[in-house]
Amino acid sequence: MSDISLQTTTNAGRDSLTKSLWQEDALADVKGGQPSAASIYDVLVIGAGITGVTAALMLQKQGKTVVVAEARHVGNGTTGGTSAHLNTFFDATYPEIEKDFGEDEAKLVARGGKEAFDIIAGFVKEYNIDCDLEYKDAYLFSENDDESKQLDEILESSKKAGVDVVSTVKNGVVIPFQKAIVFKNQGQFHPLKYINSLAKEFVKAGGILLEQTFIRETTFENDVHTAKGDQIQIKARNIIYATHIPPGVNLLDFKCAPYRSYVLGIRLEDENYPESLAYDMKEPYHYFRTHRINGNDYLLVGGEDHKTGHDDPEAAFRNLEAYVAKYYNIASVPYKWSSQYYIPADGLPYIGQLPGGDSRIYMATGYNGNGMMFGTLAAKTLTDIIIGKDTVYAGLFSPSRVKPIAGFVDFIKENADVAYHFVADRIFAQDIASLNEIPADSGKIVEYHDQKLAIYKDAAGKVHALNPVCTHTKCIVNFNAAEKSWDCPCHGGRFNINGQVLTGPPRMDLQKVEIS
Repeated sequence: MSDISLQTTTNAGRDSLTKSLWQEDALADVKGGQPSAASIYDVLVIGAGITGVTAALMLQKQGKTVVVAEARHVGNGTTGGTSAHLNTFFDATYPEIEKDFGEDEAKLVARGGKEAFDIIAGFVKEYNIDCDLEYKDAYLFSENDDESKQLDEILESSKKAGVDVVSTVKNGVVIPFQKAIVFKNQGQFHPLKYINSLAKEFVKAGGILLEQTFIRETTFENDVHTAKGDQIQIKARNIIYATHIPPGVNLLDFKCAPYRSYVLGIRLEDENYPESLAYDMKEPYHYFRTHRINGNDYLLVGGEDHKTGHDDPEAAFRNLEAYVAKYYNIASVPYKWSSQYYIPADGLPYIGQLPGGDSRIYMATGYNGNGMMFGTLAAKTLTDIIIGKDTVYAGLFSPSRVKPIAGFVDFIKENADVAYHFVADRIFAQDIASLNEIPADSGKIVEYHDQKLAIYKDAAGKVHALNPVCTHTKCIVNFNAAEKSWDCPCHGGRFNINGQVLTGPPRMDLQKVEIS
């Protein structure tokens, strides 16, 4: 049995500068044990979001020896930045699933959504987890004729798939609408309270949980994987990448597009907080719900999604707040944050054996905006695969199944053809003509002798310079002013102002450049 060390923190940290509502509560920081260099573990799980922690607990309960290696903290990534809706309908609508995959597959996706919800509710009951789990009605509404036509199709196909949904004369929010449908038995919860509790139970069950452990590479020899970090080496028979998208260059780079979504935590002047979940049908759509933290209600509104490394994150926050202000009386916006997700080529996630990877390397990605549900279902699916149990989802979610997004491959190739070799040992500030144009606390790609530099000038005027070429596939990064990060527009790799990896698939940091 591993030792359990519990300590309380008011901010467990995320892969972004902005602070989510979930980081406000005191959270348990669970650490358990150290792996033995002489041992070969059954499973190494890389990443401690909802997918990784849930899979680790399930596998440990099945009698497997499991190690979880997390680059930073439990819930550091999207799980700590989700809006935490629990739905049995998804961003890929049932008409789309039925058209692209078939009626039986649409029914299977609906079954998977219900199973994921039951797993979450089951763990909450089994371990008496205080994570604010609530069942809610969820309204989807249209605002014009085209959207109403789509809504009718969603209603028909959702019913056919076996989802509990009916027409309704309200939409759960104060926004004018044309038509609405309501999905019954949907839900919401506090994601960090939930997975921290699962992590605690995993350690209690004998699992080993390592934070601040970045796995740089893996090798495969004599039927055993060896994972290497900066100061650690772990041997395991199976590996699960629960890390957004698997690191390194692989087929999934051409099957998923990285996106960022934006959320506001709003205090209202009145008490007009919605009691349900609600979603419009705009492109990109907006989503609404209420959550109570430390005795205060917050209206959570998300949207303004765009490809990572594209568009203006600060403008996304401004646009979202302006949108909410049209319908609600905003008193303050104490929380605003963004988070990353991946859109799959054909709408459904990729769960299973990593295509082109070594034997028994598994992965899960492409959850679109439904990470809490698909992350849970992925954990169950991968657990069943590893323990040798038949799973009805393996074929449907197979990572080897799809075609690339139209135009996305060309975009990647175009941006990957960047030739860059930095030869100067030292750069002098006076040689960079545009350096003085950069305001304090901001960043910019600048030209230096026909080459590019990623320059960030901090609040005190100190310059931080990096090679702007992403260490993944050599695309040029862009500055994210809202998160103070360098984001890759090709595959969603993100780096902090010092060049350290925040979000995969890069494994190596950006090269630092010295400026005098």
